[in-house]
Amino acid sequence: MFHNNGRRELAVLIRRLHTHKIIKQLRKMADPAEVAIWYLNPNDTRGKIITCKAAVAYGPGESLVVESVLVHPPQKMEVRIKVLFTTICHSDLVAWKGQNEARNAYPRILGHEASGIVESVGEGVSDMKEGDFVVPIFNGECGECKYCKCEKTNKCENFGVDAMKKVMANGGTRFYTMEGKPIFHFLNTSTFTEYTAVDFICVVKLHVNADGANLIPYIKGLTLLSCGVSTGVGAAWNIANVHFGSTVAVFGLGAVGLAVAQGARARGASKIIGVDINSDKFIKAQAMGVTDFINPRDDERPVYERIKEMTDGGVHYSFECAGNLNVLRDAFSSTHEGWGMTVMVGIYTSPQMLLPIHPRELFQAKDCIDGVVNLEDFITHELPLGEINKAFDLLTAGKSLRCILHF
Repeated sequence: MFHNNGRRELAVLIRRLHTHKIIKQLRKMADPAEVAIWYLNPNDTRGKIITCKAAVAYGPGESLVVESVLVHPPQKMEVRIKVLFTTICHSDLVAWKGQNEARNAYPRILGHEASGIVESVGEGVSDMKEGDFVVPIFNGECGECKYCKCEKTNKCENFGVDAMKKVMANGGTRFYTMEGKPIFHFLNTSTFTEYTAVDFICVVKLHVNADGANLIPYIKGLTLLSCGVSTGVGAAWNIANVHFGSTVAVFGLGAVGLAVAQGARARGASKIIGVDINSDKFIKAQAMGVTDFINPRDDERPVYERIKEMTDGGVHYSFECAGNLNVLRDAFSSTHEGWGMTVMVGIYTSPQMLLPIHPRELFQAKDCIDGVVNLEDFITHELPLGEINKAFDLLTAGKSLRCILHF
């Protein structure tokens, strides 16, 4: 799944992230923990306010401002993370445009797909320590509320998806402008920053099976499991439970839709129909498992009629990944009468964002890590954080699946 490009790639990447002095030390290292600890030091920042770069949103649709911010130390049951890589998801785009309930929470640091290293932990955190490689997740589980105790849902009353939530669990913020003005959080994570503070319950520790030579490519790929890929693959595997020989229709061929396609292919679906108004996406989609394509603009007939013709009455499973209610109607109508299933995966601007699969589940899916789902296929661009507005433009124009941002 991940290509071993040797120590040279790791050295070049870390040089961008920090200083050339790391390269000399890196040659002596092989153990991931040793690399992480050395990377976080020589400057011990534990218990101190960190000044770092972050991309701050000051208003709906306004260009993000990359500037210095203050990140305060983690408090009780919190973790402060040195972010190595982050990406832009469609839900970031929705929040940035001010299309949902989060539109009044400014200034704010967006972002929720990332991977990084634990810089320090707050009081009470015993399962993680400085130097651990981690991935933040937007949908934590407290384990105590009535939802967490119910096997029928993965929603958590305290750490579920809440576009309006703009502070930590204790009601405070860890981000401040250089003038001391609070900066709000986003989806329990806020990853468009060199350092972020996250409630412990929203962090997954990675048991890294990679050495210093291929560690960075490995961690880069796992960034995508924070949301988009886990949502798509999880919808195919855990929600629909796609079976061998079945037929599938995927509406919307962005990163989540293609993750659904890869998940369906891994389960042995015989026909995977991709529906999108952008035909430029079809070549990439074909390489990722989609077998047939429909562009709604190429034919006046309803999409569901065309799908029923192609599948002898309709597909077994349809997935709406565009976040559009009109598309959802087509997705529902395209399924076979009697046994068809429609899964809503898209992000809707009102009344809430629907993210129906828990990313923590996919970290336990060995098949995904072993290459049944190729995470590298989703990475189409890579840019420094300073060019984050360009990354937003690429996603808005439909030219990017996932753009990795490094620091």
